[in-house]
Amino acid sequence: MADQQAMQLRALAAAVRERRVSAHELVSGSLRRIAELDRDLGAVIAVREDEALQDARALDVAIADGADVGPLAGLPLLVKDMTDVAGMRTTFGSRAFAGAPAARSDALVVARLRAAGAIVVGKTNLPEFAAEGFTSNLLFGPTRNPWNRERTCGGSSGGSAVAIATGMAAIATATDGGGSIRIPACYCGLYGLKPTNGVIGRDPIPDWIDYSTDGPLALRADDLRVLLDVLAGPTPGDPTTRAVQPRSDAPSIGTIFAIERWEDMGPLPQETAEPFRVALDRFAEVFGSVPQIVSSAELLGARTIEGEWVAVCASEHAHLFGRAWIDQHADELTPSLRSFLELGAGVRIEEYLAARRHRFEYVRALDELLGADGVILSPVMAADAIAAEGPPDGRGSDPALYVTDIQNITGHPALSLPAGAFPSGVRFGLQVTAPRFRDDLLLWIADRWEEAEGPPPLPPGYEALAV
Repeated sequence: MADQQAMQLRALAAAVRERRVSAHELVSGSLRRIAELDRDLGAVIAVREDEALQDARALDVAIADGADVGPLAGLPLLVKDMTDVAGMRTTFGSRAFAGAPAARSDALVVARLRAAGAIVVGKTNLPEFAAEGFTSNLLFGPTRNPWNRERTCGGSSGGSAVAIATGMAAIATATDGGGSIRIPACYCGLYGLKPTNGVIGRDPIPDWIDYSTDGPLALRADDLRVLLDVLAGPTPGDPTTRAVQPRSDAPSIGTIFAIERWEDMGPLPQETAEPFRVALDRFAEVFGSVPQIVSSAELLGARTIEGEWVAVCASEHAHLFGRAWIDQHADELTPSLRSFLELGAGVRIEEYLAARRHRFEYVRALDELLGADGVILSPVMAADAIAAEGPPDGRGSDPALYVTDIQNITGHPALSLPAGAFPSGVRFGLQVTAPRFRDDLLLWIADRWEEAEGPPPLPPGYEALAV
């Protein structure tokens, strides 16, 4: 297929509302592309063909009758397989849930997207229980990066990222508890936003109680804004959520900082240092200010951020299932997930509470550094993509790969900008972290970046879903 730039979601939905293309045509095209393209990628693990086509026909009838069908009218939607869709099983990428019954109702984010006119066509792959930064599991196998099929697409929202990057659907849901939106956005060449924790209401309760949020992945900068407008808003039962009022003033960047990593794990490898340097220089050109370099030691001291993230997330996940369930299903779990849960079951209450208390220090450090409008730049990933199947022998991935978990701990919003490539051909992402509840600033930065750089390229041989 010839390469073409992506059509923005606004334009695609407008074409459906104005009856220049039907929802049925878009959904049929999405299902056809999944059947044709996904055989060697492994991004989509289930489709609801008949139901999706029926939904599309009903939406076309509603449009013909003059109904307001919403800002995402007729756009094909894929849902990460840890999020419920009524009538479909939710497996979490785990053999332990391979026989799960069909969900009775939609999760909150699916309900909001459907209410805006999106049509669910299927579900996407993820690492088991979203606990890894690569996408592979024992139930469905690996999801491969369309830029280099030997390499991972990242995770845990890897199936969703690959589906968007290759035009299998217009929208795909994503979650982020330790980088799971930003990592696949980086490796697949997309825009990805982890919003401020609390901007998008959460229902059901996330496995990682305070660290996880839903957020948008997109081919184009403006698509982030379209999706966030639909997804944002509080919900009963979530104590972290609040309604965010639109700002009347035009965004502008204050001081720009740059950091290689959030804790000292040695210098970046050359494969990362060079694209990071180029991206910093380009960011300075676009936004008119040279970043001030800061170190993890001066910002956060000698804390082991990654270790504290693991202590909290692993223990909360283990508590969700309980020791008896972990032991009962141990043979069905990937080695990395089993070790993650077993580690969590052994976390002492003193370790857990210390990590929770240290969170306040980290929030203060970032709040004071960023002020009202500062940003801090870093890589999303500290190294090129590993093998699509993950590390050998099913081990967990190296913590030194990731530069993404501090924002989940503190709640600050973070954006992955498409900004070049690693030596393997897998894409490189520049991460921008902003003050809490300044998601508007990150959306503005994404717009300005795309104006300067142009739309990000699509993987060779693929084209965007279009009319």
